[in-house]
Amino acid sequence: MSERRKRKTEVARSFDRLPLNALRVFEAVASHLSFAEAAEALHVTPAAVSMQIRTLEDYLRVPLFRRSARAIALSTEGALLLPGVRRGLAELQQAMQQLRQHRSGGVLNITTIASFLQKWLLPRLPQFYSRHPHIELSIHTSPEPVDFAHSNFHAALRMSLGPTPGLFNEKLLDEWFLPVCSPELLARHGPVRTPADLKRYPLLRSADESWSMWRHPGTEIDWRERGAAFDDSLTVLAAAEQSQGLALTRWSLAAQDLGNGRIVRASAQVLTCPRSYYFVCPESYLELPKVQQLLGWLREIAAAFPRPESVPAPQPTTVPPRLARARRAARDQRPG
Repeated sequence: MSERRKRKTEVARSFDRLPLNALRVFEAVASHLSFAEAAEALHVTPAAVSMQIRTLEDYLRVPLFRRSARAIALSTEGALLLPGVRRGLAELQQAMQQLRQHRSGGVLNITTIASFLQKWLLPRLPQFYSRHPHIELSIHTSPEPVDFAHSNFHAALRMSLGPTPGLFNEKLLDEWFLPVCSPELLARHGPVRTPADLKRYPLLRSADESWSMWRHPGTEIDWRERGAAFDDSLTVLAAAEQSQGLALTRWSLAAQDLGNGRIVRASAQVLTCPRSYYFVCPESYLELPKVQQLLGWLREIAAAFPRPESVPAPQPTTVPPRLARARRAARDQRPG
């Protein structure tokens, strides 16, 4: 056996022999200077207290108390031992308290996809912090599957076709695709009622939102995807807001901008996305209170999130408010 391994074995054996329970009883007796009061504080019998003190004295081979008919007092050796025992018990208690706090509070590491974080989760986080101020979210973004065994993540929010094997999975949200654009562009080109109407628009797209999904099966139309292509969904949505074209976007990403009028729906039709948002974590992590609190909050806000039908379909005769204001301003600036 190597010297290093021998030392580690000796340390482990010394801890195995250490009478930790007897030390706790010793501290109680030293604090009360009474076997009966220490037994009451520890919820054990006085006989059990006496036995633990004898065990500790036998282990140390010194007397820890001076006993008389009416009282007990610390011996010189007991007085020397007491500060170290109290210090050690206090540090042990602090370490265990920190562990309990780590389970119910502190940092909670989660990973999700960047677009979902920015457009759906981030605006809602103040609600979470208001309800759970003891939890600090550390959020990582990636579309890749999570290796929980070799990372410090507690949970993941991912889009997938179904549950991830070997882990706890809970579907939080379904998803839909819908065409959106700026109010000005809709007023210029009109709503999209058929795939043929797409020819009027520059079509913004990404690898995850291809306009080929919008074409009806078996329909042959002379059109092609003309317009800018980007490598992420957020840029597609930003380009649509800036009137650069028509975007096929996910409902979860567009809902807030649709609600405040930055973009509008260009079609009454929505297309069901084959993937949904799932909460994923190892089964054992569900025992952590902070993971349960995050999951409970996500369930609540996901249930309150409306479906696309809550946003009105485009009305071709309606001039969008932003465009109407722009036109009025232009008229007011004309020379009289």
